[in-house]
Amino acid sequence: MKILILPDVQANNPDVHIGLTRVGITEVKKMVEITRSDKRPIVLIPTFDIFVDLPSDRKGANLSRNLEVIDKTLEDAVQEPIYAIEDLCVDVSKNLLEKHEYATNAEVRMKGEYMMKKKSPRTKMECQEVYDIYADAIVSRDGKIRKTIGADVIAMTACPCAQEISKEMAFNTLAKLGVDDATISEFLCDMPMPTHNQRGIGTIMVESSNGVKVGIEAIIDIIENSMSSQMYELLKRDDERHVVITAHKNPKFVEDCVRTMAKNLVERFPNLPEDTIITIKQVNEESIHRHNAFAERKATFGELKKEVMNNGNIVV
Repeated sequence: MKILILPDVQANNPDVHIGLTRVGITEVKKMVEITRSDKRPIVLIPTFDIFVDLPSDRKGANLSRNLEVIDKTLEDAVQEPIYAIEDLCVDVSKNLLEKHEYATNAEVRMKGEYMMKKKSPRTKMECQEVYDIYADAIVSRDGKIRKTIGADVIAMTACPCAQEISKEMAFNTLAKLGVDDATISEFLCDMPMPTHNQRGIGTIMVESSNGVKVGIEAIIDIIENSMSSQMYELLKRDDERHVVITAHKNPKFVEDCVRTMAKNLVERFPNLPEDTIITIKQVNEESIHRHNAFAERKATFGELKKEVMNNGNIVV
């Protein structure tokens, strides 16, 4: 009996000989357990995008045949203790290069939701907060590795400009009522004036080829504490008052948030390799405009550190 051997169509020459930067699969969901030394593990259900490059003389990347192999690669990788999601992406990328002998680069991207427990600021009620996290790894056959870790965090900002207008109005009103300037100044210092607020979305991405260890919870903490006030899923009245007063005593423009994130990152991790690439972004969803405000800084850590340490070059 003759056995029919199906042809490997993907190995044929393409009609157009052009190499492709990325070929792969996207939106692959897997359960991942993040091991933490001092706390119980965190379980994620992230989404992976998995790519290899394709040479110009190959029609396809064996995706239908290799989907099962890629799936097993992810399964094998998540069986070991995982301390950093970016390292998981590196492991999967290395395994992809073993399976795709024609590829010179492999890339794995991961995005998911990271849940942390928090307590409300005054009543200390416990609640769960969810953050968007990202990781990426690019591994080359020559051994070069680039990996990225980052997060998006939602918090609150208060506009300094509108607050100054309110402050001027309050000063003039109190002066007309006969209140002396010293008392007015003391009152305005203690009681912040009204202004409009924004829901701010801060982002920090840390990309490096070195063995950089910047924990995802540290990134979340830096972003969250670089705006006017943190946000909480659960607030009682005393908590709500605290959040509002805190935000209005700490007004920030969208530009201030990016600069504060840069400053806080440098202070928290002063020994990061200078060639580490840092991307910091802030989007403020305006409450009195139809548009949003945006600011961004992308630089090496060495450049950021130099500016932060240059006595007042960065205004926060």
